[in-house]
Order: sequence, then C-alpha cells, then structure tokens
Amino acid sequence: MKAFAFYLMFVLLTARAWAQVHAFDPPWNTPPANTLNFTVLGVDNVPDIFGDITDPQLVVFMGGNQFMVLDDLIAAFKTRYPQYKRILVETLPPGLLLQQIKSGSLQIGNMRISLVPDIYTGGKNVIAGNAALFSRTQEYSGTKLALMVQKGNPKNIATLQDLGRSDIRVSMPNKRFEGIGKNVEDAFLQVGGQGLVDRIMQQKVQDSTTFLTQIHHRQSPMRLLYDQSDAAPVWETEILYQQSLGHAVDQVALNGSFNTIAVSAAGMLQQAPHKEAAADFLDFLMTPEAQSVFKKFGFLPVAGRPGNR
Repeated sequence: MKAFAFYLMFVLLTARAWAQVHAFDPPWNTPPANTLNFTVLGVDNVPDIFGDITDPQLVVFMGGNQFMVLDDLIAAFKTRYPQYKRILVETLPPGLLLQQIKSGSLQIGNMRISLVPDIYTGGKNVIAGNAALFSRTQEYSGTKLALMVQKGNPKNIATLQDLGRSDIRVSMPNKRFEGIGKNVEDAFLQVGGQGLVDRIMQQKVQDSTTFLTQIHHRQSPMRLLYDQSDAAPVWETEILYQQSLGHAVDQVALNGSFNTIAVSAAGMLQQAPHKEAAADFLDFLMTPEAQSVFKKFGFLPVAGRPGNR
C-alpha cells in the first residue's frame, strides 16, 4: 500500500507540474462548439486558425493583435449576414500573412494551408504599400503602444529607455514578421537615439536579454507569465485583454509624441474568391455592432477613410 500511495502521489505531482508548464498557453478565445474537441497544449494547439477550414464562405487574414475580438466580431457578423455560416480567420502576424498571400501557401507543422483570402488586415501603411493587391480598402480601428510588465512591476520599469538596462529581460517583436516591431524601433530611436536601438536590438540580443518574437501577441504575454521576460512592448489592447483573463500583468503607459495612434485597415483582395462576402465584411467593419466590439476590447475609433471601390 505504501508503494502504491507513493506512486499515486508521484503521478499527481507530475500531473500538476505538467499542467503548470502550460497554465497560460493559448487558445485564450472560446473554441466553437463541436462534437469532438482535441486540443493538447504544447502538442496539438493552433490558436491562430479560427473557424471552418473546409469550404469556407469567407476567408479573412487578420493582423494577429486583434485575435481577441473574433468571438464577438464573427458572431455579430453572422447575425447581420446569416447566409455566411462557414468562416475562416487567420490571426498570424500581418507580415507573415502578407508573405502567405504572395507565396500562395503556409506550412504549420504538418499542415499546409493554400486558401486564397478574401480580406487582409494590417497597418494602414502596409495596405497602402501593397495597394495593387486590393480592389477596395477600409480603415476601421486604432491602438497605441504600451509596455506589458509583470504584475506589480517588480523591476520598476517606467520608460522605453529602461529596456536598455542590463537587468531587464525584453520580449521584443521582430520587425521581419510584425509591423509593431518597426513602430517600437522607431520609438527607441526617437527617445534614445541610435545608441538605444543598438543596445536593445544588438547587444542585448547577443547576450540573450532581448528575445525576438515571431508572434508577439502570443509569445510576449506567455514569456512574462512564465517569468522568462520582464517587459514587452505591445499594443495596449493586448495588455487589457490579458488582464481581462486574470493574468498577472500590468501596463506602463508610454507618453510622448512618438506614441501616435496606429491605424488598422482592411483590404479586399483583387482575386478574392468570395467577393460578395468580402464586400459585406468591409461594410460591416464600420457598423455600430462591429465598432462596439472593437471598443469593448480597448481599440480606438478612427475616421474610417475608405479606399477604392
């Protein structure tokens, strides 16, 4: 009996330790109802592919920092347009989504996705810089930069300059994949000059006190929650969302002329397979229902300047 009791205790402690390793892993959204749900954290978990991958009636490639709106946004869209029952949304970094559009496919593990999107969303400058891809565009929301720190801000981080300190572990978005990376580097340059940029983006990368993410809206909060990083430049909406989940993070506001509103825009692709659905989705983004969803998650209203129709 003693041997069995020891074995049982070992199993329980091992299970608890394993659960703790993945305690903060996504998906953080509510998965759609289904007859069989098989999500294994750390093994089979694809948090940035939402909805129906088989014969979708609308495919949206949405900049990853807006993943938190999808439960409410897609439900509201389906209420207004009940004819669209099968919708697929990818919420990967916008730079990666743009590469996926141009290359024609994306490989995740053993899964290959070759769907052509109807809608792409990203920063308005990215949309403008790739205008030839789109038949119509629409600005629809905004947000600002902030620093995500561990609960209570134990390292007393107050400014962007503090990220250059040797005792601060930084989770930094990589501008190769994420538009926010360039926004943050530009902010470093404005507040601390090239010296601050080099310190954080070269010296601290080399000594491993700056970690470059590939998907910051997932990795940065997880790194703070698992005590792998002390601070992360993110969009302030991401901090508000983590706090709404009860996760132990705080916000350090970034005040200064460098922190202007970053505007998101959506573009309907020239080769959109579902043009009517794409047009309906673009129209929907500026409706009171959609705008109330963005407001609920802390996004800022914008003028909503449309592009070509």
